[in-house]
Amino acid sequence: MSRGSGWIVQTGEMSATIVDGRKLANEVVLEAMERASTLGRRPGLGVVIVGNDPASQIYVRGKQKRAQEAGFLAEVMELPADAGEARVHEAVEAFNAREDIDGILVQLPLPEDVNTLRIMAAIDPEKDVDGLHTLNAGRLVQGSDGLIPCTPLGCMTIIHSVMPDLTGVHAVVIGNSNIVGKPMASLLLAERATVVQTHIHTRNIEAICREADVLVTAVGKPGLVRGSWIKPGAIVIDVGTTRVPVGDGRYRVRGDVAFEEAVEIAGTITPVPGGVGPMTIACLLSNTVKASARRQGMQRKARVVAD
Repeated sequence: MSRGSGWIVQTGEMSATIVDGRKLANEVVLEAMERASTLGRRPGLGVVIVGNDPASQIYVRGKQKRAQEAGFLAEVMELPADAGEARVHEAVEAFNAREDIDGILVQLPLPEDVNTLRIMAAIDPEKDVDGLHTLNAGRLVQGSDGLIPCTPLGCMTIIHSVMPDLTGVHAVVIGNSNIVGKPMASLLLAERATVVQTHIHTRNIEAICREADVLVTAVGKPGLVRGSWIKPGAIVIDVGTTRVPVGDGRYRVRGDVAFEEAVEIAGTITPVPGGVGPMTIACLLSNTVKASARRQGMQRKARVVAD
């Protein structure tokens, strides 16, 4: 995937190239729309959200709006916080059964009384555009062609835009979640990078990070990664998004990286907000088109066999 220079911002006062995730995301969305235009019908996305968490509501509205702007069918099923696991399962099954829905996303986190892994397992793996079903997780680890979690996929798109060949590159991932950390490490390994995955119990994490040519952090700890942790010239991908109070009932979103320090040392860095976030939504649309193309292809084959 070739990229122009319109997705980066370079200032004279800062040494790092700052990625404009919104512009890069627009390129990904345009590619998805071009592919969607070749299909027999428009791709369909179904989203399930449980509860009224403000951040989750904002994320879901953003995903629905972006999908509709791209010409997709995009439906949101909202459930109350006390809906219970059985009701969430029913919502997933309803989207599973619909022929016009190609992708299903369950907005996380779910309430504590709902087992996330069981809900993920209920999604048709061919519609699992968040890439969290065990079948797609296994495909990723084995190097098969499955649906890849959107945030790690967005991170890899950014990284490839800066460094197309990762062979032998030393990469460090901070965090080991199923949503970002684990699939991110698998994607980097698939690109022949040497990968170290760290977590809350990792010792000497600062020294480990200082060896990284590519550093990806996804733990939700504002300012965790200081400038002194970063290797000069490294690619720094900040997935963290934490709402931090700034007074008078107002909040700002901060990443895991102490940006003002890191921007003086890194070679390329993603800001928060405006970095990885827009790419996550763009990759969701890309995955939905991929799922739609596969499903429509299977439906055509089924009709030929039936005839």
